[in-house]
Amino acid sequence: MDFRKTFFILPNLFTLASVFCGFYSIVLSAQLRVDPAQDEGLLFKAALAIVFGLLFDGADGRIARLTKTQSELGLQLDSLADALTFGLAPAFLVYRWSLEVLGRTGLFIAFLYIACGLLRLARFNVLAMRKQGKPGKFMIGLPIPIAANFLVAMILANHAIGLTQVTNNVAIAIVVAVLGYLMISRVRFRSMKDLELNKRTIAGAGAVAGLAVLMVVRINAPAMLLGLLAVFVLLGLSEEIVFYRRRRREEKAEVEADQPEDDEKDVLLELGYDDMDDTAGPCEPRP
Repeated sequence: MDFRKTFFILPNLFTLASVFCGFYSIVLSAQLRVDPAQDEGLLFKAALAIVFGLLFDGADGRIARLTKTQSELGLQLDSLADALTFGLAPAFLVYRWSLEVLGRTGLFIAFLYIACGLLRLARFNVLAMRKQGKPGKFMIGLPIPIAANFLVAMILANHAIGLTQVTNNVAIAIVVAVLGYLMISRVRFRSMKDLELNKRTIAGAGAVAGLAVLMVVRINAPAMLLGLLAVFVLLGLSEEIVFYRRRRREEKAEVEADQPEDDEKDVLLELGYDDMDDTAGPCEPRP
């Protein structure tokens, strides 16, 4: 048996492990408020399952590249896994945790997050199929794993300081809505896949690591995760504001480059006229 032919299974197994984490989170979220004495533990486990899903989701792509088993099947499976683990699971979790008390408004906001996440994944698949090759420096719209773990980090941070009940449900609803909008927006966020080992990169990584250690020591680990995700989001928003005009000019140039030339000669040729024919006048159709 040639075991090399089975290498394509490895990244798919990690993807399915991410799906299991999302499913497990949904199962735990469904049990919230059934037994109030266990809600704190269930909430923590449900949120932590999505964090583990992020780890599996990040590993499957790297394993596929190492084993050279990238495929369209893996791309579609990864998007379906993200829809469950980072779309449905965190939306249901945050709904049971905070938005349920808002009634239909909370239900609509949770659904809005899922809808925006699905649109983000669909757009990513289309762009990935059109631009096959080396990943770009930027991603259009906030990635759904980042949005999901931003919500999870808020839940874990509340759990770390001993709070299980939300004091401001409207603020949580606004955060969920903003994350949904950022996923379908045209704001560019850095993919971090083009980083090279140089002094600038090392200095930046050192600064981020120092900030993370400080937050873990002075506050807690979930606050560190929330802080790093907030920095990533704010970095994308600030770059969008600073380079807004330049990026719009680049997009306009790309659109114009993709459009075929539509000069007078091409129009006449499409209509059946040929001004280069010596036997016919410039306004006479070709025989």
